[in-house]
Amino acid sequence: MTSDDQKSDFHVWYSFQDEEDMFMVVDLLLGGDLRYHLQQNVPFTEEAVKLYLCEMTLALDYLQSQHIIHRDIKPDNILLDEQGHAHLTDFNIATIIKDGERATALAGTKPYMAPEIFQSFVSGGTGYALEVDWWSLGVTIFEVLRGWLFSTVSVQYSSAWHKDLVSLLRKLLTVNPEHRFCSLAQMQTAPYLSDVSWDDVYEKKMEPGFVPNKGRLHCDPTFELEEMILESRPLHKKKKRLAKNRSRDNSKDSQSENEYLQECLEVVQQEFMIFNREKLKRRQEEGADGDGDGDGDPDADEAEAEGGTEDEETEPEPEPETSKLSMCGSVCSSPGSC
Repeated sequence: MTSDDQKSDFHVWYSFQDEEDMFMVVDLLLGGDLRYHLQQNVPFTEEAVKLYLCEMTLALDYLQSQHIIHRDIKPDNILLDEQGHAHLTDFNIATIIKDGERATALAGTKPYMAPEIFQSFVSGGTGYALEVDWWSLGVTIFEVLRGWLFSTVSVQYSSAWHKDLVSLLRKLLTVNPEHRFCSLAQMQTAPYLSDVSWDDVYEKKMEPGFVPNKGRLHCDPTFELEEMILESRPLHKKKKRLAKNRSRDNSKDSQSENEYLQECLEVVQQEFMIFNREKLKRRQEEGADGDGDGDGDPDADEAEAEGGTEDEETEPEPEPETSKLSMCGSVCSSPGSC
């Protein structure tokens, strides 16, 4: 996410690309994901999960304001920072819907997918909208509390859980999306969350019930090692590989293939946005300072307009928002078809 408006989402700091890869630099969240901690048999308390529920509620409320359906909310995609606060990640299959539109694709992780997604795919229903993420949130909260997923036939709530918590989960896990809790306003009416200071949740001032151990790695290194071994195009061999590709591309036999690949990559290249969060913040701060100087000395303003001060440095021109390199059009017949 390129906006600072929501602290429970993870943020993109930079995005750029070369002729072979796209790169995105995001927040470093060292606390591990909830899936890893579940696999480590961490006994999450009700109070700890209550904070996750509130932080994810704010995250979904922000996504709704941007007309975004995440479509893959699950413990694997909720990362903890070093203080134990939850952040929503992995927008690979997210989609944007405008007012009145409905999504129809079968997308997500099956145990967490809302009933209307399956119904739309199997029987050709009217599609689904933002409500599906709230069902997934309900399933996730149930799993983190219980330690396992419930059967699709019936939901067995623990007798040890607070009755107001069970009532709220029932509202999230309502089959009919029209009767499901699916907004911040509705969540705030739940008795279970009546004592929550939502401003404190947003500012991350509430004490997490579980804080990851800072002295250890909160991921499975075996999985990371397997990815490095199985990766067919490792970054550390890129320079040699690109040189070999350029030599091959100069041959006549590869000319038609190169033209096809060039067309194939154009759409992705045109749609890709180069982003620099630090530069954006700097421009915003300069704009705010400029607005605050409006009541200053008019003579000084005029002098600055004529030539500025001697010590003033020339600000470099901002980089273009879209890259001019030509890099997938034949794969996707149009940007909107993906």
